[in-house]
Amino acid sequence: MAVDTEFQEVHAMKLSIPTLLALAGALAATSAQAHVAASGPAYANTTAEIQLTVGHGCSGSDTYRLKVTLPEGLGGVRPLDSVFGKATLEKDANGTVTAIVWTRAATSEVLPADTHFHRVALRARLPDKPFTTLFFPTTQTCLDATGKELTVEWVGTSSGHDHGSDSGTTTEPEPAPSVFLLPARSPGWNKYTVNEHVHDLSVFNDALIVWAGDKAYSANPVTKGLIETEKDTGVLTEIHPGTEIWVKY
Repeated sequence: MAVDTEFQEVHAMKLSIPTLLALAGALAATSAQAHVAASGPAYANTTAEIQLTVGHGCSGSDTYRLKVTLPEGLGGVRPLDSVFGKATLEKDANGTVTAIVWTRAATSEVLPADTHFHRVALRARLPDKPFTTLFFPTTQTCLDATGKELTVEWVGTSSGHDHGSDSGTTTEPEPAPSVFLLPARSPGWNKYTVNEHVHDLSVFNDALIVWAGDKAYSANPVTKGLIETEKDTGVLTEIHPGTEIWVKY
């Protein structure tokens, strides 16, 4: 195989396996999602559409209303109307949009059972804070067959929370929908200085490889195996604030 010249040009990458990147195939990122989840992609300091998906109702009942509290730093917020009807905006004293509420036009539109997958969306300018997580705390309200409201608060921001099976009765905070802000990128090598602690490197699952000093990460199993067996290379498992990294997309 041909030697990857870009690979050799990066001074931190003093390895004896120049075929590493050539062996990397297409990567498919997978992650566990909460019953209300947010999806991007989300790049810092760009305008993007953020979708929030509702995978389940509450204890077998269909969703009637969603209230999504917005993180600080969003600009130009514009919601998209959905099956729940027209979105309404909540604002603070300065006129800044703080939350969006989607509510079905009538209770008669609520389905008799929790059988459907729902989606809402908004468009906004994202803050210039790469390698940080934006949380969208969400209150999900459902209606049971008697018209009684059931509420689930998707507001937890701690990592590793296990929401278990279908919700509607728990008193513990469920994980809030969130998106991880990635920096701007271009094809080939990208150099970044990370000013946040990155514990979950799956945010780089669409990259060919990530380097930090003499440590590397790749989601591709072949490349990962080569990293693990290379004599002078360590496995990158987390990134500390102030670390300079090289990422190839």
